[in-house]
Amino acid sequence: MVDVAKNAGQTVVVLVAAGRGSRAGEGMPKQYRPVAGVPIIRRTVDALVRALPGAPILPVIHPDDTDLCDDALSGVSEILAPVFGGATRQDSVFNALKALEGKSPAFVQIHDAARPFVGKDMMARIYGALEAGAEGVVPAIPVVDTLVRARDGERLPVDRTHLYAVQTPQTFRFDSIFNAHRNADGNSYTDDASIFEAAGGMTTQVRGDEGNFKLTQPEDFMKAEAMIQTSLTDVRVGSGYDVHRFDAGTSLWLCGIEVPHTHSLKGHSDADVALHALTDAVLAGIADGDIGSHFPPTDEKWRGAPSHMFLSHACNLVRERGGKINHLGVTIICEAPKIRPHVGAMRARIADIALLNVDRVSVQATTTEKLGFTGRGEGIAAQATATIALPDQGHS
Repeated sequence: MVDVAKNAGQTVVVLVAAGRGSRAGEGMPKQYRPVAGVPIIRRTVDALVRALPGAPILPVIHPDDTDLCDDALSGVSEILAPVFGGATRQDSVFNALKALEGKSPAFVQIHDAARPFVGKDMMARIYGALEAGAEGVVPAIPVVDTLVRARDGERLPVDRTHLYAVQTPQTFRFDSIFNAHRNADGNSYTDDASIFEAAGGMTTQVRGDEGNFKLTQPEDFMKAEAMIQTSLTDVRVGSGYDVHRFDAGTSLWLCGIEVPHTHSLKGHSDADVALHALTDAVLAGIADGDIGSHFPPTDEKWRGAPSHMFLSHACNLVRERGGKINHLGVTIICEAPKIRPHVGAMRARIADIALLNVDRVSVQATTTEKLGFTGRGEGIAAQATATIALPDQGHS
């Protein structure tokens, strides 16, 4: 059995995301377009984190896309500071390899940001070949369609025997691929295996995966959307509840925005009672403890921390499991401050933190008709729900 996790500690993944993706349409680089509500590049990163846990990921991006990249990959601890790409894919990868020169990882994987379905089985085949002594490993699938060469009205059949469609990630020993790129003559290569082989390197081919296709044309996005929706059959609902008492102050945090008030809320972090309840709801949906188990109130690291970090972390855990958050809802229970004037901003902020469309976020408010601690104006309570869809792993 190949220990992929062991090899992950010796690997850096170069994520090629500097292209414009104009064939995909929609007026923005395809790697940042959402599929089932999540940007493609984020789906690809989450798949890499699942398939190769712990490996640092180095995005190569276009200089114009810094904000898009930051937003899409927010909260992913494996992400290294992006480097800028060049005029060609070859230039972009070389820029990344130069940035890694001082780190000198044992292996480097080079993967297209628009391939969001890379899986564990293929990763095991890649590292199995490396452990057997391969210098470079390329996943590929046999061409099964009939091929013709059409020219000047003629259609000439092409023998598809020994023809393969090459995929990524392509994986190499770092020094070998770096030297190959450094000595490459020109920018005409379309993949890294070609550069490696032109420099005299030998690649080992392993079986790829039909599902590991590259999103290029508009119809590829529809296919990806259908695949994701079909796989998410384990639908769960988690609930969360939190309470914070009032403290001296002139404002408080609710749903990630600062609300003027006669008091603040008391807590170890910023005491955002609504985001705390939402965080617990998401964690409940994936049966992964509660906010206190992930962010202990005894840990000084979290003193005064903004609570959007907690909700973002919980949402990332869902995506790392290949899941999707369908809806987040929170009810804020208090006599004051008035919540309704802030509902629009609160919904937008939660949607931003959770990477959701705002129509999948609900914020409501109610009072307890002067009853109980909230009715007496001693604090605020919040009750939340999260609807989550996960891939069905079967039942014991």
